[in-house]
Amino acid sequence: MPAAPTLLHPGAWRFLPTLALGGLGGVIAYLIDLPLPWLLGALITTTLTSLAGVRLGSPGRLRKGVLVVIGVMLGSAFTPELSGDITAWAASAAIMLAATAVMMVVAVAFSYRVAGHSLDTALYAGAPGGLSALLMMAHESGADLRAVGITHAVRILVLLLAIPPILGLFGHVDLAGASNGPAQWSQLPSLAGTAWLVVAAVLGAVVGRVLRLPNALLFGPALVSSLLHFSGLTHAVLPPALIALAQVVIGTSVGVRFVGVALSDMARQLGLAVVQALILVLLAVAAAWVGQALTGISVAAALLAYMPGGAPELSLVALSLNIEPAFVTSHHLLRITVLLVALPPLVGWAHRRLRA
Repeated sequence: MPAAPTLLHPGAWRFLPTLALGGLGGVIAYLIDLPLPWLLGALITTTLTSLAGVRLGSPGRLRKGVLVVIGVMLGSAFTPELSGDITAWAASAAIMLAATAVMMVVAVAFSYRVAGHSLDTALYAGAPGGLSALLMMAHESGADLRAVGITHAVRILVLLLAIPPILGLFGHVDLAGASNGPAQWSQLPSLAGTAWLVVAAVLGAVVGRVLRLPNALLFGPALVSSLLHFSGLTHAVLPPALIALAQVVIGTSVGVRFVGVALSDMARQLGLAVVQALILVLLAVAAAWVGQALTGISVAAALLAYMPGGAPELSLVALSLNIEPAFVTSHHLLRITVLLVALPPLVGWAHRRLRA
């Protein structure tokens, strides 16, 4: 007899306890007024549980679906009023690319000289973002995939944990009032607005793959949604409850990357990854101040846009805190695109330079 159809993919069922754990962490963080409660609460609880040796399920396909949702939400921030910001954005993008180059040089040198990784491992571990594509490239080059993955996971963890205190020091964001209250969670778009958002999600996923965009399930829907909103065809936005759920899924997806990482065996590698990440955070802060001084863009927006890695996570933070999500998203898309185009010739040049 054929098996009865299931409502969810088997992998999704295995993720439900992890999602519940992340949701519990989000609730606790929300009740104690932690900034970005759903994201950081889920991230902290699942990271600690993973490092304690508990094997948590991976979000798998659910994370892919959430990336589409985040993309649609990010696209809704591209309104016609943004047309006057193009000059400042272009100048900021140039600063971001220069800062990214500096951060990558520092990160690669740290991984190669201090951490003692091979040249290929250092190059892919030091690259600022685009982890999925980087892991495929790293696999083909024979780099240490575990070291690359852990370095990027620690970097994203440190970036997300560092954002609230840094933004609090800047004084540009009311973190205490950034969370949506329960009364707002039930807000829903109109039927017509919902239809447009569904079109953006489905068509965007296809467009992202056809155009071979980096992180196609995020940036494809963001592109289509931005065109719909910028043109004025729709002003619909997804309900705040969905943003909270997206934060929980993204937070848990970061936390489960530490499953199988034994603190006793990996203490040195984890410690070095934390040090590297903190250095990059300081460089991003310095670049954000430069960006604000030269372009007038807020320091908070520049910081989220210039941070090296975690495009879905940092774009979601910008959306959740309402810190110019369109600006942040466009910068991350540009950075990852330039990175993936430039990295293969850069790897070849580095090998030739080392042999010279």
